[in-house]
Amino acid sequence: MTPLEQAHAALRRLDGAATTTCAYYVPGRIELLGKHTDYAGGRSLLCAVERGIRLVAAPRTDARVRIVDARSGERVELELSAGLAPPPSPGHWATYPVTVARRIARNFPGPPSLRGADLAFASDLPPAAGLSSSSALVVAVFTALAAVNGLERRPEYRVNIRSVLDLAGYLGTVENGQSFRALSGGEGGDAGVGTFGGSEDHTAILCSQAGVLRQYAFCPVRHERDVAFPRGWRLVIAVSGVVADKTGGARERYNRAAAQAAAILAAWCRATKRSDASLAAALASAPDAPAQLRRIVGGSLGRRLEQFLAESTEIIPAAAEVLARGDIAALGPLVDRSQQLAERCLENQVAETIGLARRARELGAAAASAFGAGFGGSVWALVPEEAAPEFRAQWAEVYRQDFPAVAPRAEFFVTGAGPGLERVSVA
Repeated sequence: MTPLEQAHAALRRLDGAATTTCAYYVPGRIELLGKHTDYAGGRSLLCAVERGIRLVAAPRTDARVRIVDARSGERVELELSAGLAPPPSPGHWATYPVTVARRIARNFPGPPSLRGADLAFASDLPPAAGLSSSSALVVAVFTALAAVNGLERRPEYRVNIRSVLDLAGYLGTVENGQSFRALSGGEGGDAGVGTFGGSEDHTAILCSQAGVLRQYAFCPVRHERDVAFPRGWRLVIAVSGVVADKTGGARERYNRAAAQAAAILAAWCRATKRSDASLAAALASAPDAPAQLRRIVGGSLGRRLEQFLAESTEIIPAAAEVLARGDIAALGPLVDRSQQLAERCLENQVAETIGLARRARELGAAAASAFGAGFGGSVWALVPEEAAPEFRAQWAEVYRQDFPAVAPRAEFFVTGAGPGLERVSVA
């Protein structure tokens, strides 16, 4: 059965009388470049992966939401309520629909009263692998519940969410617990899912186009340019098998880069008496702002500043330019620099992702980099289309040799730049 057929079958098992009214394909994302830039107002170069979540929904007459994972059979039931308690197991997939339900109930209480739904989903995205499987689930659940309730017609939605870019920004705050315009966030201790990310993932999921790399800036979300994905090339994705955990101590490491960016901005505002909204805005506030900031912060904050400056203001614009003119050979050194900055300044790489990126270059990839939050996850490699199957096999083999303990949990697959969220036929 296809993933969509699996989702339909799971919904029928959940309620044999349920009538599916909407179905969606919601992809994961590949961050070609843009390591820990979005929440600080920086840039990213993005596309969707050709894998994702298929979700089907049937409306209910009460406020109950029942969600089932078609592949595992796990099931969660909840109410559309702002006072909804967090799920009992941090890190479980239920965290994400619970967070969405709580935020919808807070921001769109009605009238009319909110209706629940029966939802079933099937995903071929590796979980906790840096491919935004969690954000894809957030987008999928929100999209289905929004459709069931006609949220786009409600005045509080129309006033605050005026475009798909606004929606991406809003969904980022659903995850991180912040407010979005007048749509309130973290009152009562609600911190979203507990990790402080931005809206890069949601933007890629909602806005990607097949065969296109899209450059965005953030805080607020702004589309800057599109570049065609290189014809005759493919991305080989290596899922390291090192789980990019976001609970406990791992959550603190994940949030460290965001805290550093916030600390740099706070130091800037104290020193200059300004009130810039993001690190990117501070850096753009004057021609000598980067030099001023270098004098204000040092040590680990200085290294974080250099990584952000290079990634957002130098590497990404240059990479988009070389891709636009088809100069694939010039892309490799730029991506190598991004990877090195992640290792040295972000300090969010593990031996496995460092090894995968280096081995990919040794095997002939035009460019290769880890992506996502770090501390595990995945690496992409850009290779000629005709060489992709052999490259994938060779890369997997050297990984088995280099990291035999974790290699059984790894996965290697080939993808292009895929489409963003799509509503699909319910038939």
